[in-house]
Formats: sequence, structure tokens, C-alpha cells
Amino acid sequence: MSAIDPLLTPFALRGLTLPNRVVMAPMTRYRSPLGVPTDEVASYYGRRAATGLGAILTEGVALPHYAAADHPDIPRIDGVEVLDGWRKVIGAVHDAGGRIIPQLWHQGPMWNVEYAGTGTGNPMRPSGIWGPADGIISFREEGRVQSLTSVPQMTDSDIADIIAAYRQAARNAMSMGVDGIAIHGAHGYLIDSFLWDYTNRRDDQWGDRAAFGVAVVRAIRAEIGEDMPIVLRFSQFKMQDYRAMLASTPDTLGELLGPLADAGVDLFDASQRYFDTPIFEGSPLNLAGWAKKLTGKASMTVGGVALDKAKGKAQHIDASQQSVNNLPLLIERFEKGEFDLVAVGRAILNDPDWFGKAQRDEPFLPFDPANLERLA
Repeated sequence: MSAIDPLLTPFALRGLTLPNRVVMAPMTRYRSPLGVPTDEVASYYGRRAATGLGAILTEGVALPHYAAADHPDIPRIDGVEVLDGWRKVIGAVHDAGGRIIPQLWHQGPMWNVEYAGTGTGNPMRPSGIWGPADGIISFREEGRVQSLTSVPQMTDSDIADIIAAYRQAARNAMSMGVDGIAIHGAHGYLIDSFLWDYTNRRDDQWGDRAAFGVAVVRAIRAEIGEDMPIVLRFSQFKMQDYRAMLASTPDTLGELLGPLADAGVDLFDASQRYFDTPIFEGSPLNLAGWAKKLTGKASMTVGGVALDKAKGKAQHIDASQQSVNNLPLLIERFEKGEFDLVAVGRAILNDPDWFGKAQRDEPFLPFDPANLERLA
């Protein structure tokens, strides 16, 4: 018997049954030149699938829209060569007995024309706003100055084009044989910037903070049918400000998540800095716990599994953290029914066989921040 036996039970999401409750979290790798996943990317995912994980959520995959991703090595999901590359990735995961769910991504306010190298175009921002000027952020100051510049707010045509791009991305994913669709709706990117009251100050129909996300989910559900699950990642913190709050009360959070659940989300992927941190005063529930309580839908916790709490300033990748066995804390919350699935990110990036070690009760490898830069 292993310490994680409670997590080794099957779980069904619509027509997909996972053999256990442990999922590989999405992590951007910048290893797909010109958006094309390589054989190396296929090996990376295949190795982790072979350890028996319940499912793999891929790194963010750029929609077929010019401002979806600003780095040429972020994988895309359009074009013959790109889709052929993804078929190799999906084949490697399926051959290893795994399940794979691509995470569809549009950077929204965070898209930077200088990084993209196009020299033209505006980032997509609901109200033209990037974020607070005094936000606690982790990237270089010179990029911040450019990013803070206001741009025109998104037009109805912009919004319609991007919803269509989500639908096309889902159609392309379906054609390749994926096992579900994940949507990046967190961390200050496009969907989250509609959900966040700081960046959504519109006075039209899209001023309803959940409306854009609902439209995206409905478009994807219409494309993929009723049998395939939809996963939505959301967060309190933003890349623009680690102190930001999507919702300051449970009622407000419910007003945002409820319509998304009704639109077709099956699993809320609740991203927080550390899974054992309560979100609202007066309750021990973490973000995933509140998502499940408020919507009645399944939820997944992510944040700091097998790592200790950060010791330095808030930042996207924290090299101060070390490997630690915090699984007893995790299992305690899981057995109380707080969440249904567990996503593990950097620990699996650090060691492809992390899940195997967890099942065998073997010590985890020391956390090496250099592994965050590799694709192995």
C-alpha cells in the first residue's frame, strides 16, 4: 500500500475515464520551433504518460489568431506541419497508454508585439488595459514599460474572430484524436482579463465578466459534442499582479464560475501558488474546493505539490523552492472531498518518473531549477 492509494481510483468526465486522479499540469516549454511540435516534444510527453498518470494537460497551445502567442517556439494548432507534429505527440502518449488534453491559449493583454517580432498589431485587451502600474510582477522591467501602454479596446469583430479561433482550434484538436479540451482562463491572459474587473471595464454585453468565457465554452462545446470533457483553468493571481483577486468573496466567485459551468465546463482547474492555502477567511477550503462547492462540478487542485512554499518574492518560476513530501496534506484534503483531481507540474518536470516514485513511496529527486529549462 502506498501513501497515495486514495488517488489511485478511476474518475469519469463525460465519456472519458481516467485511471487515477493525478494529472500532469500544463507547463510552457518553448520547444516547438515556429509552432511545430518536434519528435523531442513527443518523447517528453510520452515518457511522462508511460508512468501511468491519469492524464496529461499539454502546455498552452496558441489559437489560430495573430496575437495568440508572442514567442515563435510556443506550439500552435493550425497548419499541416503543425498538426502532423501534434499527431506524433498524441500518438506517443496513446502508445504509452495515456490520455492527452491540449490547453487552448490566447495571451490577450500579455501578448507583446516586440517579442512576437511582427512589428505590427495590438494585443487583445477587453478595455485596452494591461494591468495595475504598481502590480507585483516577475518579468523584466523594460518589458513591463512597453506592456503597460494602453491600446484600443477589443471590438466586437475582434471578439467574434477570437471565438471563431477557439472553435477552429477545438475542431483541429478533435481531428487529431485528443481526449478532451482544456482552456487557459487564468493568470491574466485573455479569458481571465474579461473575468477580472480591473481589466474589464466595458459597458456593453462583454462587460458582464463571465460573458466572453461563456461564449468560448459554448463555441467549443458546439464543436466537440457532448461526449468529450472541457477543462477550464482559472486563478486568483495574475501575471500582471500576484496580489490580484479575481473574486474577494465566495459569492462573487460563484457569479463568475456558475455561468461557465452552465455553458459546459466539466472540470475547474484551480491554479494557486500553494494548494494548502485557504482562499477566503473563515474557511479552510482552497481554490479548487470553492470551485467544487459553488458549481457542483468536478475540480482539480494545483500549486506546489511535492514542493515547499516559496521563500523569495512572488514570481512565475520560483527557484527557491525545494522538493518535499507534502502528500499527507494533499491526501487529507482529497479524502475530505475538497477536490477530485490533483495536477502536478514542476515536480513532474523535474523528474519524469515522479508519479512512479510517489506510488512506490520512494524519495523524490531534489528539485533542480535547471530542469525547468530542459525538455527531457
